[in-house]
Amino acid sequence: MPIGSTGRPAATRQVLADHVYDELMVALVDGRLGAGEPLNIDALSREMQLSQTPIREALARLESTGLVVREALKGYRVAPLFSAVELDELMDARSVLEPENAFRACAESATELIPQLERSIRDLAEFKDNQSSSIRPYWQADERFHRLIAEGAKNRFLLSAYTALGGHVQRFRLFGGLGVSDADFAIAEHTDILTAFQAGEAELAREKMADHIAMVKHRAISDEAHLHA
Repeated sequence: MPIGSTGRPAATRQVLADHVYDELMVALVDGRLGAGEPLNIDALSREMQLSQTPIREALARLESTGLVVREALKGYRVAPLFSAVELDELMDARSVLEPENAFRACAESATELIPQLERSIRDLAEFKDNQSSSIRPYWQADERFHRLIAEGAKNRFLLSAYTALGGHVQRFRLFGGLGVSDADFAIAEHTDILTAFQAGEAELAREKMADHIAMVKHRAISDEAHLHA
């Protein structure tokens, strides 16, 4: 389960914690960190060639998303995959939050976001045409689309709520045993949202994001059912 080392000069504690957080996120998505696997702080510190402080901070952030759990006297371990009920609740939370993000981002930041949203869709299409064993590029392109919109809403509390959900990783962890099957749907739905941004139609952006999250919820629950069939 090599996570990797920074290979970088000393940086601020926050930057290092962010780096650890991102690396662990990717390891959760691509299956290197499986459900129930222990996350030993000493071992991660040696492996990533960092002090324990940014490791602890990153794990605490991941715990707040439900991606890792901490047990008394045992430390951290990777959380189990979400059940159908948990996925349903997560997607309901996204359906409340993300359409509002889309509405605000379209009204506040449409012009600056359009080329970045276009790029993320092109990256999704490139993955679909050249799929590899790793779903990392697909997850990163998909998550980037939604994060750009969350950041474009220009509300720190909405952004914090979006980040805390950890919705993309919880969803993409299911792909580890199934492979990516919904690239065509994601591309089409993201394109509908982009079209609303291009037209400057904030209410339409809200509507198209709501439609997209509803379809993601349907596909996520279907994936969870296949894993337990």
